Amino acid sequence: MTSLKIALPVAAVFFIAFVVFSILNGAANAGPWLIACFLFLSAGFRVYDALKGFSFTMIIFAAVTTALYYPQYFVSWGGVKLAIFFTPLLQIIMFGMGTEMGIKDFAGVIKMPKAVLIGLFGHFTFMPLAGYTLARIFNFPPEIAAGVVLIGSMPCGMASNVMSYLANANLALSVTLTAVATLLSPFLTPLWMKVLGGQFITVDASAMMWDIVKIVVLPIGAGLLFNRFFKGKLTWLDKIMPLISMFGIAFIIVIIVAAGRDNLIVIGPALIICALIHNTTGYMFGYWIGRLFRLPERDARTIAIEVGMQNGGLASGLAREMGKAATLGLAPAIFGPLMNITGSILASYWHRKRIVDEDGSKKEALEAIGTLEVNRVG
Repeated sequence: MTSLKIALPVAAVFFIAFVVFSILNGAANAGPWLIACFLFLSAGFRVYDALKGFSFTMIIFAAVTTALYYPQYFVSWGGVKLAIFFTPLLQIIMFGMGTEMGIKDFAGVIKMPKAVLIGLFGHFTFMPLAGYTLARIFNFPPEIAAGVVLIGSMPCGMASNVMSYLANANLALSVTLTAVATLLSPFLTPLWMKVLGGQFITVDASAMMWDIVKIVVLPIGAGLLFNRFFKGKLTWLDKIMPLISMFGIAFIIVIIVAAGRDNLIVIGPALIICALIHNTTGYMFGYWIGRLFRLPERDARTIAIEVGMQNGGLASGLAREMGKAATLGLAPAIFGPLMNITGSILASYWHRKRIVDEDGSKKEALEAIGTLEVNRVG
């Protein structure tokens, strides 16, 4: 790890080179320097506990930059369109998610019914409606606007569980909300897309329901069975699944960015602003609705994170299944990495802010696990 400390100064040098070459030769020729900058930032961040959570996000930025500068390499190889790998990769990622779950993760519905209902209500009402409202305000083209509604209609991803742990929130509640929201998504996501997204594009709700079942429910079910009968017996699989998940989401984002490069260059800045508004208002709504219903601080933090973060990988896969990855898939490609950044910042803030329990005693925040980038699928 000590040798990686030089990575941040090297990243700074590459960034300066990017600026200089952009001025002298034009930004179109300076891409390699910016790509190298992000890669060295990723390596350097791993040295510091406060920055580890951003390491994988820097890899995503490097991948996106590569796709923007060299899109021709990420559309097809040997006549085979790379987008055909979306669904298999997502199914593998969801299988990995299932291997980390168990029946006990659903027990929170019985143990914490009030918090679970509030969290699900906030996630599946505020976020789709906020996405629709923002799409109207920004006046995006129809398929881009539908993509904003799509990402707002997604269930939570496993990244929210990691954020909840770091935020000193209620991890058990976070896992339960993710599990239940995922199982509800075949019904609620197509419903919202039909009602809200259908105002921008034609939506086949029944086809989307089947897509979610085959991409999410069946692989997670297989993962649950694997966890029940084989967990711990195939240690090599336990170790490799997080790496496959990280590669899979990076691959999907690169393909989407490459396919929609021209649209992204024009509309990208507006999508970034839209994503930040959507994401941060989700955190605020989730937190204050929890406090309004007198939930403990830990539960309110959890609901804030669960409401504000969506499964961007699933949204990208659904866009691909609808044949609109280059347009409908752009919002998920932008929203996903930004959610990880804002989630990391919020979790770091709450990690340092001690909680006053109802009896007046104070508990220290949990130690950072140092692997925030693992399982960043949402």
